[in-house]
Amino acid sequence: MNVARIAELLQPFLDAVPNACHSEQVRRSGEESAVLSPTQLDHISMYIDILTRWNARINLTAIRDEEEIVTRHFGESLFSARCLFPDASASEAVRGRVGVADLGSGAGFPGIPIKLWAPGIQLTLIESSHKKATFLREVCRSLALTDVDIQNVRGEESVQTYDIATLRAVENFEEALRIAARLLNPEGRLGLLIGSSQVELACSTLPDVIWKPPLPVPLSQSRVLLLGESEPK
Repeated sequence: MNVARIAELLQPFLDAVPNACHSEQVRRSGEESAVLSPTQLDHISMYIDILTRWNARINLTAIRDEEEIVTRHFGESLFSARCLFPDASASEAVRGRVGVADLGSGAGFPGIPIKLWAPGIQLTLIESSHKKATFLREVCRSLALTDVDIQNVRGEESVQTYDIATLRAVENFEEALRIAARLLNPEGRLGLLIGSSQVELACSTLPDVIWKPPLPVPLSQSRVLLLGESEPK
């Protein structure tokens, strides 16, 4: 897909990030917009091509239109990436020190776009489907991504813990939430891309998590990013 068009479609997700996402230093600087690098745009274009080819053989996403794939999948994922890693120097600041688990990764959202945004993270993609896990390996190989661990297991079988766990479009939402919480290190963070109707359920399912007000996803009437932090032990 044309990278200029990708950049145009993604800009609304990169323009305005709510203050709740920012560190105090970034808020003082007033730098709240971002531009993807040519390498990031090239990787997104390659990712879309691979996804389109594989989607003809296995059901990775019900969305077939490439522009809608950009906005619905990449836009939403990059919005969460900016909120989890808002500083412009995130890729260097977190190098080798932040572990992120994407539970029920499916076609790789939001995990792989978060990795494209902050290359220094150690990313784990947890996906129980063998075919989808094989797809994820193909994407990571084609994009030459490093420090990515693809676990072809159910979430409850994962024994590691992480600084951040993300969820998007998972089955058995309540069960997945509890699993995600168990994957967190002390004072770890959750990043949930969900419908606004699921916010109350998330808060009631994990009452010990300190939840921030939900952040509306740009260009969506119902999608939100819900961020939470584990209470200090």
